[in-house]
Amino acid sequence: MDVSLALWVFTIVGLAALIAVDFFIGRKPHDVSIKEAGIWTVVWIALAGLFGVGLLLFSGGEPAGEFFAGFITEKSLSVDNLFVFVLIMAKFSVPSQYQQRVLLVGVLIALVLRAIFIAAGAAILASFAWVFYLFGAFLIWTAWKLIQEARADEEDEEFEENKLLKAAEKRFGVADRYHGTKLWIEQNGKRVMTPMLVVMLAIGTTDVLFALDSIPAIFGLTQDPYIVFTANAFALMGLRQLYFLIGGLLRKLVHLSYGLSVILGFIGVKLVLHALHESGVHVPEISIPVSLGVICSVLIITTITSLRASRKQAAAEAERTESEGAPKDSIQA
Repeated sequence: MDVSLALWVFTIVGLAALIAVDFFIGRKPHDVSIKEAGIWTVVWIALAGLFGVGLLLFSGGEPAGEFFAGFITEKSLSVDNLFVFVLIMAKFSVPSQYQQRVLLVGVLIALVLRAIFIAAGAAILASFAWVFYLFGAFLIWTAWKLIQEARADEEDEEFEENKLLKAAEKRFGVADRYHGTKLWIEQNGKRVMTPMLVVMLAIGTTDVLFALDSIPAIFGLTQDPYIVFTANAFALMGLRQLYFLIGGLLRKLVHLSYGLSVILGFIGVKLVLHALHESGVHVPEISIPVSLGVICSVLIITTITSLRASRKQAAAEAERTESEGAPKDSIQA
């Protein structure tokens, strides 16, 4: 897809305008209701859909298919990010009315860092075709690692600050409490960071770790930097509202890691096949319609099986509670 500099500028300005509108609407700290989160989640998904339709009309079916496949993949991987966001919010005891501001700025930081990753990845792939093998192998390894983590069923998860965050806290110091939405304050004659700034940096920099698998994954679906960037942008920008919408549902998606591992493994195989094809080996390549079908099918099946498993687990726990309470009731009688 041939993208002019003018289109790049127009797209970035348009995305910046959408972010500005989002910031303006959520500028006043408040508790986000399910209704508000639901409306804005639909709005962001609709905007992504309109963008994909625009690609279909002006650039053809292939770029549009690549965008939708990339957007759905990035969105599903972003849902996995929300588990860590919940841990970060709990770690820093973020007041509920400030969480939407934290997520807005944190996601903005993540978007800028991902843009740098995407530019670097596109340049590397354009110069070294063998990197496709590396990306493919990395995704397959990541898929296997996700399965192992899911089978381990670790319940006592805790967020650990990365080295960059620890260094910033040590260098500038951190206030002992939140001061509204302020990021810096004067304390004992010294300018220090507030917990608000620390948690924003935690959200933004932690997302970079997730980008290590999501960026290679989308490059497995398309090598067009414009589509890679826009798919990531639309997937990330609606993440704040999705956090509040499905916050209570996250723990019920017990099979999400298995689904994501299948998707990453599938894209990893697709990358290896593409690399072999580029090397002159006659192997079948997986088309975008097939990729889109596999990704959607895996997500639908994963969601259905997760909800069924959660329902059975809840029923079993309720039955166990009743059976444990029965002897006590009989003794009291």
